[in-house]
Amino acid sequence: MAPLQPPASGPDHSGHGHGHGPAGGDHADHPHPAVAIQRQPHPRQHEHRPGSAAAFRWSIVLNSALSGLQLAIGFAFGSLALVGDALHNLGDVAGLLLGWGAERLSGRPANQRFTYGYGRSTQLASLVNAVLILMAAAVVVVEGLQRLRQPVELVSGPVAWAAAAGIVVNLLSARLFGSDYSHDLNRRAAVVHLLTDAAVSAAVLVSALLVQLTGWAQLDAVTAIGVGLAVAWSGWQLLQEALIVAMDAVPHGIVMEEVEEALRSLSGVAAVHHLHVWALSTSQNALTAHLQRDPSLSDDMALLHEAKQRLARLGIAHSTLQLEPLERPEGRG
Repeated sequence: MAPLQPPASGPDHSGHGHGHGPAGGDHADHPHPAVAIQRQPHPRQHEHRPGSAAAFRWSIVLNSALSGLQLAIGFAFGSLALVGDALHNLGDVAGLLLGWGAERLSGRPANQRFTYGYGRSTQLASLVNAVLILMAAAVVVVEGLQRLRQPVELVSGPVAWAAAAGIVVNLLSARLFGSDYSHDLNRRAAVVHLLTDAAVSAAVLVSALLVQLTGWAQLDAVTAIGVGLAVAWSGWQLLQEALIVAMDAVPHGIVMEEVEEALRSLSGVAAVHHLHVWALSTSQNALTAHLQRDPSLSDDMALLHEAKQRLARLGIAHSTLQLEPLERPEGRG
């Protein structure tokens, strides 16, 4: 349901009330922040994520180079744990490419076929990212179990240096996304990839040093299995969250009781029903609701402006509110 334009003048006492168009009077000259957000063209609503393109681009370049280095050293010096780290890095690259492409696509304007725009593409990217993480984890665990039965001699020095490089590259790449990534599942998926791989590289580094000290070659395979299980756990959590979002569940961070109370406590509102909240993308939430109100207690446009401002503070910038008259007992009025 796409938000509609309110009438240019006069209160609306019977149907839909929305905050997109001019309301007349002071509201037109000084719109509420929530209404100003909804008046923006669709592409501009994504400008609150500055630097996203650069973060994705540099992370892809750095992780591509790191993957090549780790694969070469892992195969040359016999470290399955390092090869597993490299495979996870390649998963990072694929996931980052998907996330970057989806974020660019989500900035395209809505049209007659995709009336909400392309925000769902970021949700699909998060889902595919989770599947890629699980696939990479499975490969590493299976190879680790095989290596336990047939250990291979490990040259620790180059492996340790490559693992250290992995820690630096992945932490630097994650830092490029800033500190507000948790509000966007697509960007959070990318950062989870990177931070998990930094932890994997740290485990590989410790394993390489311990193998050098103890000479126990099977430790590399044990580390690889542990790395694979840790990666699988992060992928499973991400998959669960991506599926929940894809099923139009209430977005993370939105408390329905708070939303209902914010609307019910508006001046003149007697009841709230048909309340629905879902995610338009991994970073934008939408709401529809019916409000039963007494028009004699408040102006409809003032009511709508206040409602949208409260919803924006709760993390909902897109809302469509239908105003309805109070139900009168039979035999009266």
